[in-house]
Amino acid sequence: MPIATVNPATGETLRTFRPYGPDEVEQRVAAADRAFRHYRTTAFGERAALLGRAADLLEEDVPDIARTVTTEMGKPVTAARAEAAKCVKAMRWYAHNAEALLADERPAGADVRDSGASTARVHYRPLGPVLAVMPWNFPLWQVVRFAAPALMAGNTGLLKHASNVPQTALYLEDLFRRAGYPDGVFQTLLTGSGAVEGVLRDPRVAAATLTGSEAAGRSVAAVAGDEVKKTVLELGGSDPYLVLPSADVERAAATAVTARTQNNGQSCIAAKRFIVHTDVYDAFLERFTAGMAALTVGDPMDEATDVGPLASESGRVDLEELVADAVGRGASVRCGGRRPEGLDRGWFYEPTVLTGVAPGARIHREEAFGPVAVVYRAGGLDEALDIANDSPFGLSSNVWTRDASEVERCVRDLEAGGVFVNGMTASHPALPFGGVKRSGYGRELSGHGIKEFCNATTVWQAA
Repeated sequence: MPIATVNPATGETLRTFRPYGPDEVEQRVAAADRAFRHYRTTAFGERAALLGRAADLLEEDVPDIARTVTTEMGKPVTAARAEAAKCVKAMRWYAHNAEALLADERPAGADVRDSGASTARVHYRPLGPVLAVMPWNFPLWQVVRFAAPALMAGNTGLLKHASNVPQTALYLEDLFRRAGYPDGVFQTLLTGSGAVEGVLRDPRVAAATLTGSEAAGRSVAAVAGDEVKKTVLELGGSDPYLVLPSADVERAAATAVTARTQNNGQSCIAAKRFIVHTDVYDAFLERFTAGMAALTVGDPMDEATDVGPLASESGRVDLEELVADAVGRGASVRCGGRRPEGLDRGWFYEPTVLTGVAPGARIHREEAFGPVAVVYRAGGLDEALDIANDSPFGLSSNVWTRDASEVERCVRDLEAGGVFVNGMTASHPALPFGGVKRSGYGRELSGHGIKEFCNATTVWQAA
């Protein structure tokens, strides 16, 4: 895949980039290793000042970088500005909280004197250069949610970004440079995916984090396992969205539209499978379908656009094949299901609602990465949970109910890394983010995320 900016709204190639050769990659890995030896010894106050400066610069750059993001991957420019602002918030949160999150810990409720120690504590130390393999769908946020905690912990970062967002990748390197970070602390590797294995096998690279497809996660995990290196993987999702009888159906349906079509439907935590109790099924389906059909599809640079193009032509083809397979197995298209008229350039697809999807349909098991929703009817909570858990993925989930016992049952039984009650899934710097099953392992964000790339060191001192 070439490293290039291709505008998904027009299909036009705007810029191409020469991939870094082996010598350039080697120079950057060596620089990350050299920088780590000094940067790891800096005080939290110094790291916080650097990250705070980066946040200030990004805040100033929001209008320009948002347009770059929209040009490269097609999200509405309003959403791109919101993504950049979210990055600013996360940087400031980690600048303020990292020192407390990584403070030495004393063994809780334990008397260590029977071990022969007068004192014992856990001290967190950075691991070293971390390779981050990141996707195009949130090209700023996915990187910042790794970089902010990793750099505050004292690690250095090597970013291998998706090949269709090279300008965003280069911007991020420049952002940290302008903020005053020492040379080598954060660098972009402008390479194809074929270079990842060599970088990960380099003994100077301590660990890796990947957000992306299940196939990409398997590949990175296999190499890291062979090298015995720590990894964090955030992979696909096919999040369930349960609507139970006591729910506010109007709010649930309105939120469902946003939950499914955020980022043009190309979000791992977008709700994709809507599982509705039979008592409220008809009312929900009517409102939800009307809301999806009313969305404005068009130029992502237009402030009035709700849904822009898919990021690639192949992505649209994949989505069309999933819908065609479901329809061929008896599913009904309630709205959408085709390329919109009047948008012949670019990779647009109408917001779509499917019902009657058979268990054998591909979309029942595979992630639909685009604005296509599947609505299921459930006879009760047990059936709703069975449908929700009948998925290889387990990233997040949504539950709409006013019944406290149903909330507790869903928290207990939903196979997911998050349960969002009467709202849609969203990531926040103070909350751990990640999944189970084939959605990956490890956590990003919060104190859990910053500790993923730390050495939890036991410090024991004799009496």
